[in-house]
Amino acid sequence: MTHNRMQDTIAAQATAAGEGGVAIVRISGAQCEEILARVFRAKNGRPLENRRLTFGAVMDGGEIVDEAMAVVMRAPYSYTREDVAEIHCHGSQALVGRILRLLLREGARMAEPGEFTCRAFMNGRIDLTQAEAVMRMIRAGSDRAMKSAVRQMEGSVSSFIRHAREGILELMAGLAAAVDFPDEVEETQTAEQISCGCAAIADRLRAACSERTGRIEDEGLRVVLAGKPNAGKSSLLNALVGCERAIVTDIPGTTRDTITEAIHAGGVRILLTDTAGLRDTGDAVEKIGVARAMKAIDEADVRVLVVDGSAPDPGEEDELRGMQPQLIVMSKGDLPPAVTQEEIEGRWPGIPVLTVCAIKGEGMDALLSALLAYVPADGAESSMLSQARHVEAALRACTALDDACRAIADGMPLDVAAIDLSAALDALGEITGETMNEQVIDEVFARFCVGK
Repeated sequence: MTHNRMQDTIAAQATAAGEGGVAIVRISGAQCEEILARVFRAKNGRPLENRRLTFGAVMDGGEIVDEAMAVVMRAPYSYTREDVAEIHCHGSQALVGRILRLLLREGARMAEPGEFTCRAFMNGRIDLTQAEAVMRMIRAGSDRAMKSAVRQMEGSVSSFIRHAREGILELMAGLAAAVDFPDEVEETQTAEQISCGCAAIADRLRAACSERTGRIEDEGLRVVLAGKPNAGKSSLLNALVGCERAIVTDIPGTTRDTITEAIHAGGVRILLTDTAGLRDTGDAVEKIGVARAMKAIDEADVRVLVVDGSAPDPGEEDELRGMQPQLIVMSKGDLPPAVTQEEIEGRWPGIPVLTVCAIKGEGMDALLSALLAYVPADGAESSMLSQARHVEAALRACTALDDACRAIADGMPLDVAAIDLSAALDALGEITGETMNEQVIDEVFARFCVGK
């Protein structure tokens, strides 16, 4: 986003597209009040007061387009730290489109995806991690995801990175003193302090990196129900979802493809995937289903093996193709058991075993509790780097810090370690945007929706 375009006055719909009671059109830039005055007439006939929502009409020359409300929020006390205005009109997309055309005719241009938030970042109101948190909040699919996004928006990631960068800057200052004043600063002692400091910061960064945590928060916990044909996987999925989502019959091999449904439990989004029964088969379609089941198993956060507790042989490990379950569910608890829980535990030692009855809904709460145990503990995210971009940059910083330690251990001049420390500082600066990288910034805001 070029500097010249940042000087433009921009406009876009700030609310989601679609019919609704109210839609909001947002304008930001130096000319926003002037442009608004040409398309909006207050009912009281007076100029708009700062931060006061005013009733009036959107006008196209002498024609009333809509009765609406408008507000002006003057810089720097606005979302973008520029002059911002909003028109709150009726929620017709045809009406919103006409209002936007009026604004463009009067000198505004359409905002690019994420441009309002980009301006907030460029004007210093938020850093890059907080800008990303805005989009996480918009897309949050669970209470857990929303809480994590709010923490990030409030600066949890920013604070963690700031402390790490301050630590590196202190090491760089000590190193510079040793280089510039060799008669006053003992080089060997300084080298040891630099090496220990680099290792400590790298350890903290690595401990904070958990891309899996962020993915589970933003997308959901991926749970795969696997097992032999007719083990009760589809019935279990239906019971957890609360509707007849998967076809259930007594015929083995009914499920030919993966079926995924989302549920919410404990503030967490859980993605449940039913799979084709695992067995050797000559049926070409079923073979594809088994292959997709194995792929889903490989990508799962939690592999749930469903075994038929009423069958004399619920399945051996080799028949299940070496699947390594994390949880075993004995299904069909309403039927006379043909195998005991102790026998199942003996076949898969150390793996938790639960008994359920999908038809009666028995054991579902215990199963959900067992699944939630695989979700990282809430609260740890406040000091975690859980977004893929943050993790990648932090690990690059760790590599640079390791290189600094290695250079010192190899007896290299301290100037060499200084180069590595500078690289680590720049990598961490990419996370918050302090180290400006136009490509990274463009990639971040390209994921935003227009109007935010």
